[in-house]
Amino acid sequence: MSGSRPVTPEASEIRDLFNRIAPVYDQLNNGLSFGQHQVWKLMAIKWSNARPGNIGLDLCCGSGDLALRLARQVGSTGKVYGVDFSAALLEVARQRTQQQYPPPAINWVEADALNLPFEDNYFDCATMGYGLRNVTDIPRCLAELYRVLKPGAFGAILDFHRPPQPLMRAFQQWYLDTMVVPAAKQLGLTEEYAYIAPSLERFPTGTQQVNLAKEAGFSATHYPIAMGMMGVLVVEKA
Repeated sequence: MSGSRPVTPEASEIRDLFNRIAPVYDQLNNGLSFGQHQVWKLMAIKWSNARPGNIGLDLCCGSGDLALRLARQVGSTGKVYGVDFSAALLEVARQRTQQQYPPPAINWVEADALNLPFEDNYFDCATMGYGLRNVTDIPRCLAELYRVLKPGAFGAILDFHRPPQPLMRAFQQWYLDTMVVPAAKQLGLTEEYAYIAPSLERFPTGTQQVNLAKEAGFSATHYPIAMGMMGVLVVEKA
């Protein structure tokens, strides 16, 4: 097991934010991704190399959409752990599980991505959707992921990015300003979704993510998609 780690004020603030947006998280994610997030999540599942019978990890699982897909991939002989530090989002995920028949083998775990409550070399595969951008310590998060994956296991980390092309950056910002934030405002969540643009500015580029993953011990490749507005970091533990 990893040692205890106190929750920082910044992390607590982010957790509180996601607790507040939990009821509309899926709705706003659909809008932010132009409705394409389902396709991108399938790409992440493929790159995670999940197989029937695997023990899979969905880190920063949110409302459980990616974890449910991962559970279908590992099948009835496998098992998935969906981990998030937002109790409200985990409750949404649990409710989604109860609507499935037969219910998938998913254990929902409230935990910090920087301090995972799992033994070393435990998971056969991992996914992470829209979480790496929101952790307070990306190198620590990648190190924890490395620790809990088995040697030879893959992880696929999907997230929004700032595209390198000026025209696409301008389009992305226009979309955020004129579509996403006003939609959030109608739901009383202006402040919560105004954080997206600053988080994109802070987020490492694909090349920087690869370097950070390599520093954690992984071999890594970054795949830009959606004209650079999205990307998947694929990591493999040696």
